[in-house]
Amino acid sequence: MHCPACPRCSRSTREAEVLKRSAKDVHPRLLAINNYFYRRGGAETIFLEHMQLFQEIGWDVVPFAMQHPENRASPWSEYFVSEIEYGRESSALTKIAQAGKIIYSFEAQRKLKALIERAPPDIAHAHNVYHHLSPSIFPTLKNAGIPTVMTVHDLKLACPAYKMLVDGHICEECRGGRIYNVVRHRCIKESTALSGLVLLETIVHRGLGLYRHKVDKFVVPSRFYRDKLVEWGWPAEQFVHIPNFVDTDGFSTDWDESDYFVFAGRLAPEKGVATLIRAAALSNQRLVIAGTGPEEKALRALAQELGTDVTFAGHVSGETLARLIGEAKALVLPSEWYENAPVSILEAYALGRPVIGADIGGIPEMIEKGETGMTAVSGDAQDLARVMAVMAGLPSAARARMGLNGRDWIAREFSSAAYRNRMVDLYATLGASR
Repeated sequence: MHCPACPRCSRSTREAEVLKRSAKDVHPRLLAINNYFYRRGGAETIFLEHMQLFQEIGWDVVPFAMQHPENRASPWSEYFVSEIEYGRESSALTKIAQAGKIIYSFEAQRKLKALIERAPPDIAHAHNVYHHLSPSIFPTLKNAGIPTVMTVHDLKLACPAYKMLVDGHICEECRGGRIYNVVRHRCIKESTALSGLVLLETIVHRGLGLYRHKVDKFVVPSRFYRDKLVEWGWPAEQFVHIPNFVDTDGFSTDWDESDYFVFAGRLAPEKGVATLIRAAALSNQRLVIAGTGPEEKALRALAQELGTDVTFAGHVSGETLARLIGEAKALVLPSEWYENAPVSILEAYALGRPVIGADIGGIPEMIEKGETGMTAVSGDAQDLARVMAVMAGLPSAARARMGLNGRDWIAREFSSAAYRNRMVDLYATLGASR
């Protein structure tokens, strides 16, 4: 014990406080938050690479996530919240408890409070938190005086069902607070019960202002998402446009072009793969589809019915996927929903290949028409077939030039350095800097 009046003890306490502040000045601390702590999808890729970028410039980075068997090892995992995996067999009591956590997780609040007491951050940056961590963490951060940023990977801030998509078509019926439509249309897995749960979740989150009043700034990777959310009533000043990134140094351009177009992604209705197969048939172009998903069986049947030259490559990753894209005439993204800012476009450019993208969501702002690729009308097989035929009719050197134009563009505007610098500037405006 020490006595506050004792000069020696008081000096030791002051010295400890000075040392603590000095260490913090040298190594600012980022609290990085996401449901999963492994490379599960596009959001997790950005989350993990974001952490690495800040570690490389000397920041102390502390993760907060959900416990999961596939998580990366972390000295902070004892603070992670209990695993929730929906769709697994569980008792009625467990399902009720999980439903409660979807809406508001007191466990996440407790664990986060303990973590920030152990390692006080200069700033917190959240990615996906829905359903697992829940936005209950934001009041905890606010009460602790920690500036908080969240990257918007989907449209959950406006649409209870994330995608503004119903029965294969764009839907904005919940605009103006009419969120009851999520139940009317059974937007969540065509289930009234699940849609009702998400409606309740949305009512609670909005009523408590968990996003609008507890998060300081939202990072939006596409200008389209920023503008769409502002249309739906969000204040423009709460959003900062910072594009996703890819390091071109990690990608080769030494490919021999082959005779096919390629799609790489999840085989789900909103991805527009059925339209792409019809377009390939109409334009008499060979197509390779890399990915799996709920539509695979139906898509295989469609390709067979149309007699289209389609190869289903299944799940492909790493060097195999790089080669598949690198040797294609172009990567095709025939999306039929409001895509945000697909990293796959940046990766295709990094590999030196052009892109054909649907003119929807954030895709068009990532394609310089005629310079790095082309666009087609979303959901229109005839127009996509026309564009594929135009691309296929170019000399291979012209397609290669488009791809290299794209590579040069992202090296300037979509690089990891550009992303990091923009993020550091944002953090500095909130009081955290290197």
